[in-house]
Amino acid sequence: MTRNTGRPDDGAPGKTGSIRTPRLAGKVALVTGVGSGIGRGCALAFAREGASVFGCDLDPAAAEQCLAAAAAEGLSIDSWHPCDLTIDAQCRTLLERVHARHGQLDILVNAAAIAPRLASIATLEEHDWIATMKGEVDLVYLLTRHAWPHLTASGAGSIVNFASVNAFRGSRLFGMAAHCAGKGAVLALTRQMAVEGGPYNLRANSISPAIIASDATAAAGALEPGETRERLLSRMLIKRLGTPEDVAACAIFLASDEAGWITGADIPVDGGVMAN
Repeated sequence: MTRNTGRPDDGAPGKTGSIRTPRLAGKVALVTGVGSGIGRGCALAFAREGASVFGCDLDPAAAEQCLAAAAAEGLSIDSWHPCDLTIDAQCRTLLERVHARHGQLDILVNAAAIAPRLASIATLEEHDWIATMKGEVDLVYLLTRHAWPHLTASGAGSIVNFASVNAFRGSRLFGMAAHCAGKGAVLALTRQMAVEGGPYNLRANSISPAIIASDATAAAGALEPGETRERLLSRMLIKRLGTPEDVAACAIFLASDEAGWITGADIPVDGGVMAN
């Protein structure tokens, strides 16, 4: 069984003059979608906070880039890739690998998602609807089902899922019928996980980001100056797009013992979109 020891907080002494203990020291975390975006940001941030991180991604090259970035910081992240979380057998194998490597699982971060099919209700094809549900909902359910026995055995487990501001409000910019439905489902599923996990002291919470700077949002034209970006920023009180690090900071808190009495909650990390 291996553990990341974490890194000191820039050598800053606490009240007793000692180095701060990493917030996730001694915990094993499975982070999905480590190849890019929020998943990559969470994997690196969790490793910095002392967690032993096991990741996965559908894209082998992207996953290897994450592992290389970790190694460049003196961190170690394990990963199994390519891994398709929409296939039940691969989810089962992933958990078997995590358990063989670490012997336990304390944290599950369901960050992976397959890009949703953007279309209005009038134009959304059935196969695109199904693909979006598989890529946003099914992969959360399937992996969590296989992780459940390990998380309940932890005695202080934590699940962090990712909904979206689009679970609460629609979009005038993009056709998001399937995406809104998918993230709404993740929101509801997380609450049920919290209910069923309660007797085992297993907590389940979700984070609802607004637009996060990533390869996926770049493909949608959100990162380039222009009308799309300006309309997105107009809904934000803090006038910038979010970053994976913004989201990872919240995920660390929810996964840590600091959030030991928080379950069934959703936290918007959205630059104020939900307040505007």
